Amino acid sequence: MAGSGAPARGQANLNGPAPSAAKLERLSQFFENEVTTGKLAGAVVLIQQHGRPVYLKSFGVRDVATKLPMTPDTIFAIHSMTKPITSLAAMMLIDEGKLSLADPLSRYIPAYADVKVGVAAGDRTPVLELVPPNRPVTIEDLLRHTSGISYDYIGSDLIMMAYRDGDIFRGNFNNKDLAERIALLPLARQPGTLWRYGHSTDVLGRVIEIVSGKTLYQFLKERILDPLGMTSTKFVLQDAAETARMAEPLPTDSVLLRAGEERRQHSAWESGGGGLLSTITDYARFAQMLLNGGTFDGKQYLSPAAFKLMTTDHIGPGSGVGRDYYYFPGDGFGYGYGVAVRVEPGNAKPPPPGSIGELKWDSGSGTYFGVDPKLDMVYLLMEQTQLERSRITPAFKALVYDAFEK
Repeated sequence: MAGSGAPARGQANLNGPAPSAAKLERLSQFFENEVTTGKLAGAVVLIQQHGRPVYLKSFGVRDVATKLPMTPDTIFAIHSMTKPITSLAAMMLIDEGKLSLADPLSRYIPAYADVKVGVAAGDRTPVLELVPPNRPVTIEDLLRHTSGISYDYIGSDLIMMAYRDGDIFRGNFNNKDLAERIALLPLARQPGTLWRYGHSTDVLGRVIEIVSGKTLYQFLKERILDPLGMTSTKFVLQDAAETARMAEPLPTDSVLLRAGEERRQHSAWESGGGGLLSTITDYARFAQMLLNGGTFDGKQYLSPAAFKLMTTDHIGPGSGVGRDYYYFPGDGFGYGYGVAVRVEPGNAKPPPPGSIGELKWDSGSGTYFGVDPKLDMVYLLMEQTQLERSRITPAFKALVYDAFEK
């Protein structure tokens, strides 16, 4: 239900079940088979319980061209797993009173005062009619993906066409340029009425820059990445040694290959929605901080109240937010501010594995992380595959949870 939160976090369940070594071997066999059958170049998997790794294994190679082996320090393009980090940064500013959930986006980026909503008009050959929004887009809308801002591959044909015609990735651009280009595009729906994945977190990254007076990377580095010890997490690789640690998709994975080329071509764009590169050990520190209720190694990143706000479902019954085919949190999950939160078993019989209160997110490159307070456990998968991720991700999660079942 709207406003329902996850169970209290930060209290270790030391009496919970430990994973079975025999069942963890099934996890190993699964990924070994993915590599040997040529479906994956490689992967790294980590399960951490009570703050300590109980399973960490690398499979295959970083790149089939170089044949360099996968290792825990391999760097991956984590795409949408950037979103929870950017959302945490915004929540820190909200926690400090420098930003408000209710603030209209136009307070920070005036171009959004003139944004319009795209509505299909006409029967036989519909056209896109632009109508005023019923209310302004707010910071909360950006955090919970209810702004109406979309991606060019999601939604109605008319909206996707408008996004493609807008050519928002042209030339050299930064967060300021992109946010202002997006303001010229139609919103896919009225603000606050539909969960719609899109560039909301990219625009939020620009808001963070405006409020903090720093680039997004400067702010993330100073406030989150360096304090957490996420030393390999960045938008742009710095040298040949880092480039050699980079995981690459298979040569047949044209979507990810193209995404990698575009990332390198647009190095000035620090995409808060999908631009970070990271390692499994770096991201595990971020995930552990979430499991700890917003603290890590004695440092508090969010107050308990702000952390609860971030990890509470804000789009359930009573919120007025609709869902459709593109509802990526999935069955049984609501959505907080930057993370999915499980609020019920879901409709599937039997229900998918997991616990009420678990947090998760994944990405188009196949990376995945989950935080389970009930088991006091985090689990992560790093791989680079757009072609196989929809099959591998649920299999991975099922194998992880099966290892904890007696």
